[in-house]
Amino acid sequence: MALRSFLFVPGDSERKLAKGDTVGADALILDLEDSVDISRLPVARGMVREYLLAHRGAGPQLWVRINPLDSGLALADLAEIVRGAPAGIMLPKGCGARDVILLGQYLSALEARDDIPAGSIGILPVATETPQAMFALGEFRDAGPRLRALTWGGEDLAAAMGASTNRQENGEYEFTYSMARSLCLLGAHAAGVAAIDTLWANFRDADGLRRDAAHARRAGFTGKIAIHPSQVEHINAAFTPSDEELARARRIVKAFADSQGVGTLQLDGEMLDRPHLKQAQRILAMMAAE
Repeated sequence: MALRSFLFVPGDSERKLAKGDTVGADALILDLEDSVDISRLPVARGMVREYLLAHRGAGPQLWVRINPLDSGLALADLAEIVRGAPAGIMLPKGCGARDVILLGQYLSALEARDDIPAGSIGILPVATETPQAMFALGEFRDAGPRLRALTWGGEDLAAAMGASTNRQENGEYEFTYSMARSLCLLGAHAAGVAAIDTLWANFRDADGLRRDAAHARRAGFTGKIAIHPSQVEHINAAFTPSDEELARARRIVKAFADSQGVGTLQLDGEMLDRPHLKQAQRILAMMAAE
């Protein structure tokens, strides 16, 4: 299944949980971290567990963002919500492959406890939220089979460094945060997993979201995080190949199939080689995964 859109849903909001599977997101991230006050965390854990049990195998994939491993809260999060067999765990503020491996060990124990198939729960790290994590983005290829994707975030990184903003005056990311985005993208592809772009914070700015999502797809990201249901439609559209893209991709694949043994060929006045074929095949694979 193609995962283009990941929608955050506060784990302690009955109304938003009820609405979550009706907005067309490919995956929901049931949140136990930033959107839940610590006083509400025991309630949220129970609500997320019950939601997982009630919606297992139906609708969008269900992920859970737990609290950071060093927060003192993560194990209690996992002990409660693994019973619901989520598709995966979003790991915030981690530091490279070592934290993915440690989380995987916790998950293995809890899967055995709850008679859940071993290794079935994946892991999606938010890979750039601390300065230390920036130096570990090349390690994820050694993180093990639970790693499903990487995403990044600039807000916590800016806070960790005492920055007043992560944006330039023209709205573009400052260099440090643009670099974080690029390194996350490279780290994901080096590890052979999906690269998921971070959120667009202004959910009322649909034009900005469309531009940002189109830019992310051109760069090599395969999906994007949403923080409001209204963003899902725009994200799905941005990461779905158009009819024109599909038609051209099919022509490129056919042209190479009809020219066996040829490394380069001409199509519509353009010289094409193996990277063009690989990109065309990737476009067709995106559509096949819908």
